Amino acid sequence: MPIGALISAYQEDDSGALRALLPLAGRTLLEYQARCAAAAGAAPIVVVVERVPQSLQDAFERLRLDSIGVFAVSDINEAISRFEAGTPILMIADGIAPPVELVTRMAEQAESAVAIVPDDEQHQAYERIDAGSRWGGVAMVDAHLLGSTAAMLGDWDLQSTLLRRAIQEGAARIQTAEAGGEPLLAENADQLADFQRTLINASRGARTDFASRYLLAPLEDLATEQLMETAVRPPWLVWAALALTLGGAICFTRGWLGAGLVLVLLSTPLDVVAGRLASLRLRPLPVKMWSRMALWPAAGVALLAIGLWEMRHGTGWGAFVTAAAACAFAEAARIEKISMPPGGDLWLFSRRNAAALAIPFALGGVWTAYLIGILAYAAISFFIVQRVRHGLTS
Repeated sequence: MPIGALISAYQEDDSGALRALLPLAGRTLLEYQARCAAAAGAAPIVVVVERVPQSLQDAFERLRLDSIGVFAVSDINEAISRFEAGTPILMIADGIAPPVELVTRMAEQAESAVAIVPDDEQHQAYERIDAGSRWGGVAMVDAHLLGSTAAMLGDWDLQSTLLRRAIQEGAARIQTAEAGGEPLLAENADQLADFQRTLINASRGARTDFASRYLLAPLEDLATEQLMETAVRPPWLVWAALALTLGGAICFTRGWLGAGLVLVLLSTPLDVVAGRLASLRLRPLPVKMWSRMALWPAAGVALLAIGLWEMRHGTGWGAFVTAAAACAFAEAARIEKISMPPGGDLWLFSRRNAAALAIPFALGGVWTAYLIGILAYAAISFFIVQRVRHGLTS
């Protein structure tokens, strides 16, 4: 069943500004909450807020540009009008930074449920539920509760009143530690620093070749942290990587071999950075994204361009044949590698590895030797993959 989301954004932090505007992963806490709700399938996302400063309006606009529909409301009756009758509502508390897994798990609850944390010293700032537990800041409530709460609310706090009524009606209690992880109730920016670091580290994913693990990792981390605060969209970086690779191929055909290699090298971390930005913004790149899939054949075109230049200005047709054979072995290895266990291809042929290996040959000006070396590398990788596959299936 489709669900909606109700996010509170009217409490102030230690400085007197809205908690919802605390910075997190290059955006605001509210944007993170809304993206969590969207990742859990919630629509519409209604934000209860008493005033909308320009910075909050900017946050709403950034969400809408990412096709996340958010609606600011100032009273409960307006909030009710945004939800269809019978819609279960995912409620996220003001100032809560929950793991996306927790929000997704709560959104899957068929009945009303409340995420809880222990009533201990670490959670003193969280809202108390009973003598042994406090609210973890995420809950699923029945749609009728919102309407019936409106009739009795008066001057009471909507967030707390909805929570109390859900508990009175027997909402299930789910320990956050068992449902996706511990949320953070933030009252100032410093409290979000560790949570932000956790998000950035989690966005790294698996580095599946030696170039990305040992050579590009510092650059990738730096680029991710710098770009997450900008308006740059992840697909733009993938298109930039594709354009740089094809630009490098054009340079190779003109004999500008050094410039071509620089362009190809610049392209190698961009798709990884794009994936990390998309992960931080909880909008993963599509698996079958055309520009992303085109990076591999574009790298092949660049290799063939080197072979073409060497054929015309050096070692004859053998250079082009060598480049073509390397492309064939690389493609065969890529296809066969799909069935290999994860993590077993660190030293095998990849687009990034091939670009990194070109550096010493370029410094020595021996491009034909590079083509021979890359052919041997691709062929060895293919036979290793074949060996592993046959070993797994025998």
